[in-house]
Amino acid sequence: MSSSGIPQSGPALTEDEAEDLLRCICFKTGPPRVVGVEVEWLVHELRDPRLPVRPQRLASAIDTVRSLPLASALTFEPGGQLELSSPPADSLMGCLDTLSADLRAVRGALAPLGLSLSGYGVDPWHAPRDRLLREPRYDAMEAALDRTGPAGRAMMCDSASVQICLDAGHEEPGPLGYHRRWQLAHLLGAVLVAAFANSAVHGGRRTGWRSTRQALWTDLDPALALAPAPDGEPRAAWAAHVLDTPVMCIRGEDAPWVVPEGLTFREWLRTGRPRPAGEDDLRYHLTTLFPPVRPRGHLELRMIDAQPGPDGWIVPVAVTTALFEDPEATELVYRAVKPLAERAGSQAAPRNPLWLAAARDGLADPDLHAAALVAFPAALEALPRIGAGPAVERAVAAFHERYVLPGSCPADELQEVAS
Repeated sequence: MSSSGIPQSGPALTEDEAEDLLRCICFKTGPPRVVGVEVEWLVHELRDPRLPVRPQRLASAIDTVRSLPLASALTFEPGGQLELSSPPADSLMGCLDTLSADLRAVRGALAPLGLSLSGYGVDPWHAPRDRLLREPRYDAMEAALDRTGPAGRAMMCDSASVQICLDAGHEEPGPLGYHRRWQLAHLLGAVLVAAFANSAVHGGRRTGWRSTRQALWTDLDPALALAPAPDGEPRAAWAAHVLDTPVMCIRGEDAPWVVPEGLTFREWLRTGRPRPAGEDDLRYHLTTLFPPVRPRGHLELRMIDAQPGPDGWIVPVAVTTALFEDPEATELVYRAVKPLAERAGSQAAPRNPLWLAAARDGLADPDLHAAALVAFPAALEALPRIGAGPAVERAVAAFHERYVLPGSCPADELQEVAS
């Protein structure tokens, strides 16, 4: 126990040790071969999603779902959103099959309770949802995010996404090298925001954004939700970004946790106040950063809205995996998105002009539409080469025809919700 009364988390780190640790744990290179996905869902009343789900009913449903034997990790977000995180799979189909089976089990358990899973980037009918999870982490997160406005609470309680996890890449340069994949993630990421935007309505009103969820991330405390500077070497840029980002909270044995204002992790290391920072503190600090691409040994792409329909989530997972894992498709799409870097400029995602246009306009933006018209056919050609099944190919082809070709996105079909 430190003199401040806040328990110390292991031996104190030096600044150099923290930088070395970040370089080692955030980009683990090797042949790209593993894929995972995290899907979040809003929980709604089966008979009428416009009706609010009472906290007691949701709590009972959570207990029921937690009793299921699932291969995926099951968690719940602060507003009661359900999240399934697949185990790492050595193929796209292995990942999709595992998560699909778990989703069938979850839906089968919820239906008799009169509840369903809904795929929207933000809740079209209810805003803001009350926070259901009362834990020190979320109490501290809410206190920190409240300093910059209401977007933090809406992100915590009203939003849902599809997050795709892919290997960082080879150490060597080339289409599958980690440096190239890092660049590709931040340029293609804007195209993925635009193509899969599915949150034009929040709390019963049109917001003016195709992806209101992405707009919420943009409105968060910029230090916590920004990517590093786009022109740096990935490991060095990320390490500096982590250390120079303010600490959201300092954990303690008792609630509430300390929520410092403006204390960067680097300053914490240098001053040792309110207590010295240890390796566990650094690893926890990483979990409180929410950039659109988060390196966690692998790359976690966090920018895609939850998708409509029971299997809509499969399309962004298949498209993204094909474009990152197939060398031919990777090279083709990289050439298509590289000119977008000029539009992004020197500002970091998601606050630069490219990402703002993606969230606001979707594929109605000409530059993003042109890139998508290259990316989706490239993915379709690559899917058989990475072992995708015919049903997956058909789903991607149908999305391409329905949305990509005409320059649309799922959000364009949500306007009627607010009518």
